[in-house]
Amino acid sequence: MEENIEHSQNENATENVNFQSRIDLSQLQESIEKIRTEIGSVIVGQHKMIDQLLVAILSNGHVLLEGVPGVAKTITAKLLAKTLNIGFSRIQFTPDLMPSDILGTSVYDLKKSEFEFKKGPIFSNLVLIDEINRAPAKTQAALFEVMEERQITMDGTTYEMQAPFLVIATQNPIEQEGTYRLPEAQLDRFLFKVNIDYPKLDEEILIIQKEHQLQNHGKLDNIQTVLTSEEIQKYQSLVKQIIVEPQLLEYIAKLVVNTRENAFLYLGASPRASIAILNAAKGYAAIRGRDFVTPEDIKEAAIPVLQHRVIVTPEREMEGITSVEIIKQVIEAIEIPR
Repeated sequence: MEENIEHSQNENATENVNFQSRIDLSQLQESIEKIRTEIGSVIVGQHKMIDQLLVAILSNGHVLLEGVPGVAKTITAKLLAKTLNIGFSRIQFTPDLMPSDILGTSVYDLKKSEFEFKKGPIFSNLVLIDEINRAPAKTQAALFEVMEERQITMDGTTYEMQAPFLVIATQNPIEQEGTYRLPEAQLDRFLFKVNIDYPKLDEEILIIQKEHQLQNHGKLDNIQTVLTSEEIQKYQSLVKQIIVEPQLLEYIAKLVVNTRENAFLYLGASPRASIAILNAAKGYAAIRGRDFVTPEDIKEAAIPVLQHRVIVTPEREMEGITSVEIIKQVIEAIEIPR
């Protein structure tokens, strides 16, 4: 009799357990899937890159796209901008570009007898910087404040950027002629560095077929808007609430600290990298419909977050060892929390 009562109580307890997500991510997931569909109607493959861009938006982080010319870096950024109902501007970086061409400049108004600040193209929500490594360090340094603090200071006056504010920059590999190496301080301000490779044979065939079918239509003509500025900010706020267990926070810290102690690395990652992995892992959890972070989310975020923040020692670089290979070794060396 007592066993029956106990069994009945256990059944009732099980029925009362709420297995639903503690944070409603259904609308977010639906919007993400729509954006994937819209971009996928033009871009062939590159699913990982598209997910990384979406995670960056949800994490309120900037993205650096690297690849040889012609692998759809710029068109991908334009497609993403078209799916978002927010301000968009494009800045083409060239060797003669000046900081004032980006940020804006003070112009003397004869009628008012005073200087008036004319805002530059950086004053937008989504800014595409094309071929960022074509401009010298002086021009690139103009982005330091705006990328980190989302504001610029001109003539003693601070101008806040309107939220959301995201930078997507493209660059050609350093080996290409006429490029400059980005300063480490600027690289550190990008949440992700995404490497875009050449498409496979079947993907190349599909690219050609799609281009042939376009005829006189533009690639962006049929792209539908999915998210508004308010919805983006709402989802960004939602992602911040994703649950992260204490042992996973420790796991992130161990990964980053290990890069500073690694004999193959001349420069390890900063605490900004730890925060970036945390935010990106929350973004990965969100697009997968989970209100909690798993070790897999952290591992997936680690490479695009860390690869541009560390510097390989000259000896290892001469051997052809890349930062990605070393980061993979670091990930494998750290025990996954259970």
